[in-house]
Amino acid sequence: MTAELKSSLVTALQGAASKAGLVLVSTTQGADFHGKPTAVFQLGLPGAAAGANTLRLELSEAFDFDKPDLLPTITNHLAGEAKRLRNPRPECYVTLGGLPIAFGQFQWPFHQSTSGADTYIVHGEMHLADGGTLNLHAKLAGAVTQTFAEIVPAMEQPYAETFVYNAVRKTVDLGQLEFLKSGNRQPVPVTTRYYSRWGKKFVFNDTDDNQRLAYLLSKVYWLSGVLGNSKPVWIADPRDAQYLNTTEQDLLRIASDKAGAELMKLDGEFASATPALLERSGQYRDALDAALDFTKPKFNESMRSGQANM
Repeated sequence: MTAELKSSLVTALQGAASKAGLVLVSTTQGADFHGKPTAVFQLGLPGAAAGANTLRLELSEAFDFDKPDLLPTITNHLAGEAKRLRNPRPECYVTLGGLPIAFGQFQWPFHQSTSGADTYIVHGEMHLADGGTLNLHAKLAGAVTQTFAEIVPAMEQPYAETFVYNAVRKTVDLGQLEFLKSGNRQPVPVTTRYYSRWGKKFVFNDTDDNQRLAYLLSKVYWLSGVLGNSKPVWIADPRDAQYLNTTEQDLLRIASDKAGAELMKLDGEFASATPALLERSGQYRDALDAALDFTKPKFNESMRSGQANM
């Protein structure tokens, strides 16, 4: 990484991080899928203790904030990350089906497909985060078409991470990703079907208030109660709002609903699990088992016995 380019990236990133309420902890050189150099930034909350959660942000060495909307967009992204870093496990999310998952090992930025297809690929991993010992995970290959890439401001982590994570969750919802102890990478298609050109927004799930409340309770149960020792988690997360096709304000409204009042303890945009919610562990464990079973391939027994028409 050249000193001049490193300096320009660091200066721009530091400015965006400061506006977002983060500090730059370190800058190192990395490498992308093809071995080309990248800039790797570690960001944290001001005054955070040693060992506290940090954010890893990786950009192409050649990346430049040369378009008017690029710097404001990354500032907004980092502002969300600053709040997410306050979660006990900021890498963890839940699915609509009730699966707690942790994202990691993503190799940003996107790289073009080596198969010759006109597709951009990003590799990563998703682990089952149930606090147990199942040790199940899925290796992922998120694939973005050229048409879809034209919608994205830049094929870099801060501009794509949210919709890639939500596409993964949606693919799990559809039962098209299997959790294994080992295995090959599984495809996650990220297509224009997830984007409304009319509304100029991403759409992954159509949900109502009851589904959103159930989602929030599941999130607080797993991320606060099970994984976070009942510490608060951010429930006005725009990443969840996109996934559920709603707004951060609506999530806060729903969290204040009487149906969730005794199950979550609210503090602004954060909520923690109450003993009453933790008493429902059987319900959430059953939902996890059902969601895991849904992702497992099913064999058609009628074909085994020769009953299928050929």
